[in-house]
Amino acid sequence: MIGKRAPGTLRRKSQLPIWLSIGWRVTAVLALLGIAIGVHWIDREGLRDNYDGEISFVDVVYFTFISITTTGYGDIAPVTERARLFDALIVTPIRVFVVLLFIGTTYDFVLKRTWERWRMARIQRDLTDHIVVAGFGQTGSEAVDELIARGRDASSIVVVDPDPEHLAAAEALGCATLAGDATRDRTLQDVRIASACSLIVAAGRDDTSILITLTTRHLAPDLPISVIVKAEDNEVPARAAGATTVINPVSFAGLLLASSCSGNHVADYMMDLASYDGRVQLAERKARPEEVGRPLSGIETGLGVRLYRGGKPFGFFDPETRSIEAGDVIVEIVARRGLAA
Repeated sequence: MIGKRAPGTLRRKSQLPIWLSIGWRVTAVLALLGIAIGVHWIDREGLRDNYDGEISFVDVVYFTFISITTTGYGDIAPVTERARLFDALIVTPIRVFVVLLFIGTTYDFVLKRTWERWRMARIQRDLTDHIVVAGFGQTGSEAVDELIARGRDASSIVVVDPDPEHLAAAEALGCATLAGDATRDRTLQDVRIASACSLIVAAGRDDTSILITLTTRHLAPDLPISVIVKAEDNEVPARAAGATTVINPVSFAGLLLASSCSGNHVADYMMDLASYDGRVQLAERKARPEEVGRPLSGIETGLGVRLYRGGKPFGFFDPETRSIEAGDVIVEIVARRGLAA
């Protein structure tokens, strides 16, 4: 019988690499021990060995270690006032500092990491209204950058990718990440795909992207799914798999090039609309109650260009847009935040 696989756990960026955290602690302890050994060796005349009466370097090392670890067997002891003052004023603070270092290390690598795993598991259980990005290559990373630039909280973005380097880059932005194959049901369930608000698929291969879309659709029938495909022939299969939006960068580039032939500013305006850095943006929202009955051209929040009713699109020139109805979805051109009067 095949055992049940443990669910994947989300990760977020750690502030300090493990090797660096351990390294500075080890260095600090060794430095403190070296100082104590050095001073004890210089002032070895202030020590007495009750075993043979002579203090060797090995005796100094031994005495320093048992003093700092508070073992204190009593076979070697400080007998002069200077040696006792050194032990009281220097060795005791070193002892306390070393103990704190060990306690801090235990906290960081046992308690803190256990707490962090528990916290992330709890966040994972409570994930809702988040954006899942399947694939964090060039396209996926640019999409996340744009989302963050538009005001989306990076912690509400979950990146799924099998590549550790891609995951590290996503964690550096503040995103939650999961190492896994987004074509598998279990992986998508681990990121609570059914509770997400949308999915961006940028797997790098059209067949993989389509399979991710197909897998997602049966887990989350109503989830908006945006897919990028490289071949025009794969746009139809992607939509058949359940993609809400299919983007072909080659076709879009061709559209921009063709538009540039009919005017110097058409392509520039289209890029302006598509980018967060542009002066204008496309926005989508539901019709407000006070807008019901008004024409699309009469909205006050922006320039209405399209209306969706029952899933069907109507342009500003269609008669259906002369009267907005409850439940309509409006696509409008708005000024970028900070530019609006």
